[in-house]
Amino acid sequence: MKIVVRMPNWVGDAVMALPALESLRRNDPRSEIWTAGPAWLKDLLAGTGASGFVPLGPSGSLGEMFRQASALKALRFEAGLLLTNSFASAFLFRLAGIPQRWGYRRDGRGFLLTKGISRPDGGRSGHMVRYYLDLIEGLGLETWPPDIRLGLRPEDRTRAEEILRTAGLDSARPLIILHPGAAYGPAKRWPAERFAALGRRFIDVRGAEIILTGSAEDGPVAEEIAARLGRPEANLAGRTTLGELLGAVSRAAVFVTNDTGPMHLANALRVPVVAVFGPTDPAVTAPFHPPSAVVKKSAVCWPCLYRECPYDHRCLTAVSVEDVFAAAAEFLP
Repeated sequence: MKIVVRMPNWVGDAVMALPALESLRRNDPRSEIWTAGPAWLKDLLAGTGASGFVPLGPSGSLGEMFRQASALKALRFEAGLLLTNSFASAFLFRLAGIPQRWGYRRDGRGFLLTKGISRPDGGRSGHMVRYYLDLIEGLGLETWPPDIRLGLRPEDRTRAEEILRTAGLDSARPLIILHPGAAYGPAKRWPAERFAALGRRFIDVRGAEIILTGSAEDGPVAEEIAARLGRPEANLAGRTTLGELLGAVSRAAVFVTNDTGPMHLANALRVPVVAVFGPTDPAVTAPFHPPSAVVKKSAVCWPCLYRECPYDHRCLTAVSVEDVFAAAAEFLP
């Protein structure tokens, strides 16, 4: 069959969906499997063995929806697997005339699917990696034990090395990457002053080099932390491509992060990850493989899943610099 897989829109979800994509491919290696999603996903999926990639931007208008449907229709897919949960993604596949449309039966889109799957547990618990694999099993297909890995293109590794040299980093010192952002919202962000204090502790106690990563939206908070460290050149937020980010992360001794997408990139590269969790549940989105550690404190209002805390951020402010430093020190020689 010629199958198109609509990948999730978020970095972390896309990484956690890779085992489902691999299981689909292994069920019938003769099938021609394409992927579709935001344009930036193409680089992330380069090593999956997919036959092709269809870029899909936001379908905010009916005209854009028809344009995307036309592009899909021209490729004559026989089946479409939806790893997204939205009504719009299922409607797009129906509009594109894809004969077989598979996905979870949710968000009122069941009538658009030719095979709609309900989760055995109702979707109440379990890691997101398992969530995507459950869909494959629900289709009557076999799944394989998850092993999430990302490869590096030589050019991305080379460019990352150039970026780190330009930042004045000493390659003989351990590199600690701090990732202070979280696209989901400020409720998931450990305070900037604590990231800064943690970076200073790494420098003073372990002689480490520090860089800060993130998106362009994370730039201001990363700039604040870099200024507190007296290292403005350490701020790489919004200044790297996805490939360059992967190259830089691959060089890290430890990656310290909030619960956000690049946490899963580092984990897929098998870089030690220390993840600070606030309102979200590590059982659902924690780094899937070792080496990793989760630092989390209990709160009576947890888990709230709010994007903005209406109270006092107690689940995050309870996490001390010493808590995170101690967790990271376990991964350092």
